[in-house]
Amino acid sequence: MSTRADFAMFFMMLALAQAPSLAAVPAVQKQYQLVNPGPAGFTLKLADAAVRTPVANEVLVRVRAASLNRRDIYVIDGQYPIGSRTSLVPLSDGAGEVAAVGPGVKRFRVGDRVAANFFQSWVRGNPAADTPTTALGGALDGMLTEYVTLNEAGLVKIPANLSFEEAATLPCAGVTAWNGLVTRGHTQAGDYVLLEGTGGVSMFGLQFAAALGAKPIITSSSDTKLERAKALGAVGLINYKKNPDWEKSVMELTGGAGAQHILDVGGKDTLPHALASLGSGGNLALIGGLGGFGGDIPSFALMGRNASAFGIYVGSVENFEAMNAFIEKHKMKPVIDRTFDYQDAKGAFDLMRSGDFVGKIVIRINGI
Repeated sequence: MSTRADFAMFFMMLALAQAPSLAAVPAVQKQYQLVNPGPAGFTLKLADAAVRTPVANEVLVRVRAASLNRRDIYVIDGQYPIGSRTSLVPLSDGAGEVAAVGPGVKRFRVGDRVAANFFQSWVRGNPAADTPTTALGGALDGMLTEYVTLNEAGLVKIPANLSFEEAATLPCAGVTAWNGLVTRGHTQAGDYVLLEGTGGVSMFGLQFAAALGAKPIITSSSDTKLERAKALGAVGLINYKKNPDWEKSVMELTGGAGAQHILDVGGKDTLPHALASLGSGGNLALIGGLGGFGGDIPSFALMGRNASAFGIYVGSVENFEAMNAFIEKHKMKPVIDRTFDYQDAKGAFDLMRSGDFVGKIVIRINGI
């Protein structure tokens, strides 16, 4: 018969099994920081930083990989609002494993594979007025670090079919494309979906559209990139350098109907063409500003088509979890152009700045 001592020993061993990493977590880590802001922006520096022990409802994550978005170039160049901060850990996107949990944590255990939500406070429903103040890699320190301590509410479990590197691509570009096409766009099989360029948002949009049975059309200035998009399921390819009035090509490809869904990542340079490409009852998701933010949307351009235009600024934990379930169900694999070692993080920023890539750029951390 088991004794009280036996039960005590059992629970002590169980606790040790669930928290072996506490002893393995170092007191000091290597962390990238943006420092010395000036007219040309910040300097990227690898520095020593303390590893913060999680307190109530917090989780310590050993970061295994992080990925870049165009926003990260705006941040390092000093062109993105981050308040009065004079230093910042960059990057909103990262994935890793739970190394330790604080008191009261219920959603995660040591060893769970997780990713951080872009907005730490946006769990479900509509965003609150102060949601932008909880954005990682902007208002808050981000994910280009060996360890990060976050509230459990701002984390999600990653799809079982993805590696840490693949999961690190999801928080910004993936959730943005998902909300544009699914949460708010309600894309249906057979719909034409127009995607601009071959960056992270557009590649996720292409994959989501193809998995939904929709018909993706993609634009690029590179025929080589267009061929890569074709291999992922694009049914229409438009080189906008060769066809500057590319809305005409969209209309030809759709038999004059136009696109039911458009993810506009170009901003003021692409918006007029996107509006001219929009079909009756269609949805135009306003997402980015690669060609500059701004542009006008004439009301009649929407009214005459019974169409809608809406802004997308990433999304909630609830959106992230719904997307992850879809990715796992359809066995999707994010498109990664190149993976950099942690010591060469600057190279990842240089590639992002160049625009010479397809999909996502990843930085490997903590020796995957």
